[in-house]
Order: sequence, then structure tokens, then C-alpha cells
Amino acid sequence: MRAAVIHEHGGRDKIMLEDVPRPVAGRDEIVVAVKACGLNHLDIFVRRGMPGLPIELPRITGGDIAGVIDTVGDGVAGLSLGQRVLLDPTIVAPNGRVGALGEHTTGGLAEYIKVPAANAIPLPEDVSFVQAAALPIAYGSAWRMMVSRGRVQPGEHVLILGASGGVGVACVQIAKMHGCVVYAAASTAGKLARLAELGADILVNYTEQPEFHRHVRKLTDGTGVDVVVNYTGGETWVKSLKSLRHGGRLLTCGATAGYDPRTDIRFIWTKELSIIGADGWRREDLLALLDAVRTGRLHAIVDRVLPLEQVREGHRLLEEREVVGKVIITP
Repeated sequence: MRAAVIHEHGGRDKIMLEDVPRPVAGRDEIVVAVKACGLNHLDIFVRRGMPGLPIELPRITGGDIAGVIDTVGDGVAGLSLGQRVLLDPTIVAPNGRVGALGEHTTGGLAEYIKVPAANAIPLPEDVSFVQAAALPIAYGSAWRMMVSRGRVQPGEHVLILGASGGVGVACVQIAKMHGCVVYAAASTAGKLARLAELGADILVNYTEQPEFHRHVRKLTDGTGVDVVVNYTGGETWVKSLKSLRHGGRLLTCGATAGYDPRTDIRFIWTKELSIIGADGWRREDLLALLDAVRTGRLHAIVDRVLPLEQVREGHRLLEEREVVGKVIITP
């Protein structure tokens, strides 16, 4: 079968399209014919190499996977050949360590993938493979951060940094679903125009407003917003604290621009702020998202769909931040 394989860490040239052995299902396992696989910054981090987190190479990345069951191993109950499924990317190692498909084990940038049967979620016929593959990591992380952990409420003013990325777009949509006033921050007018189409109420251009916290406070008569979503870290961290009202909440689920930012804890105690972290997703978050898509309350935003041969281009689009929403690969 064809697969996108990484043999050594480095640039996009380290992604090699190769023929590799087709997986065979063992006990309590299934083999899924991959119909769509979403790209995430996790794929880029694995390719580059992550400090303090050794990755076994070679590695096939890709954690957001939707497809059809091709083989069912011994001991598997409740699943059948030809069944449409979405895969929960969460993997629990024998030592209890929790990881993800494509990071700690083989991912879905291939024609077939072998996974524990427990990872399969039945996929309704009225949810496409592409829509399903857009959900788990980005939308799942956003849902857990904003709903399960952040408890956003109708009428709250929510500032979303990096709003044009996969997680950011999901946050914009989820905040609108819950009746919030959405401040969407992005770096170009084109991205902001797209976010406005998705329902963002107030647009913040990083390029024109690098001191975005001052702009946000001006827009709120000096009060600040109720919630800031910051999954980028880096230089935006202190500005995020300054953007919040007294008693506000800062929600985070990552640090794509730097995990050890300068901070100023004075704002945390003087404004009685809450910093709330969310670590990925849970099965119940994915089920809630599937139901939202199935019932039409949510439509996952896909910037483009590329064949497996163009996976390097998919990485480039993410790295250079040229997309609004998800990039999906179809093996």
C-alpha cells in the first residue's frame, strides 16, 4: 500500500511517498481503508522532532481518520466489514501512557491503518468522510477547551487568537453555536473576511493592531472580554491576560508559537483571572461534535482536499499559515 513515511526529522523533504506492507488485524483490532485524513500541526511537530518527546522512526503520521472497515480481527464485536467509522486518535500504551495516532503509533496518511477496535466510532451515513476527518484533533480540542472545560455562556465576549487555523476556526464556530460575541484575531484581511462569513462579530488584524490587547480594551470601554482563547503561547500570552476583564478566563490547549512565554502574574491576582487548560479531547467530545454535524448545527471548515501525493504541500500550507480551516488528505 502507499503511505507518506518519515524516516528522519527535518523539513518537508523528509516526507517520502512509499510502498509499505499492508497491515494485518490482530486480536481486538481492525484494519480500516482510509478515505480521508486531516492534517494538524501535530504532524509538523512529529516531522520536525519534539524536544523531550522521542518519536520512533520511521513514522506514518496522521491522527484524524475516517474510512471503511476492511478487516475485522478475532475478538471484535459490534463492528462489521464495510462499516463507515471515524477513529478516535487516542492511544493508550501498555504502560498507561496516553498518546495519539500518528504520534506514538502509526497514523492514517496511508491507504490502510490498523487500530484497536475500541478506537472506532460508527459514522452516520449523513456525515461525509471529509467532514468526519476534520473533527477529532482540532475540533475535539476546541470543544473540550471551550465547552467541557471553559463553559462558555450565551452573551459572553470571547476573543480567539489564531482564529483562522484549524483549532481557531473550530473555536469561532463553537462560540457562535453557544451564543457568544466573537472577536476573531488573524493576520490578513483575507482571513478575517472568511472569519466574518463564519459569524465572527468583531475582527482584529494582528498586522494593523500588534498591541491587540489595547484595541480589545478600547472596544469594550476599558473592561476587557470575558474569555480569551490562546493556544499559541509565545508573545501573545501577556497581551491575552491584559485583554481580560476582572474575573475573566484564559483558555489554552497548546502552544504553537512557544511553550515558555514571558508572563506577568500580577494580572492574574489583581484581576482574579482563571487560566484553564484542556488536554486534547475525550470520546464524549467527539460524539457531541458528530451529532452537531449530523444535525446541521456545525459544518467543519475545510480549506482544501489534497491527494496523498501532495502531503508535502499540505504541510507547507499549514506551516506558512495559508489556510482557513482544515487540510484533508485523501489516500
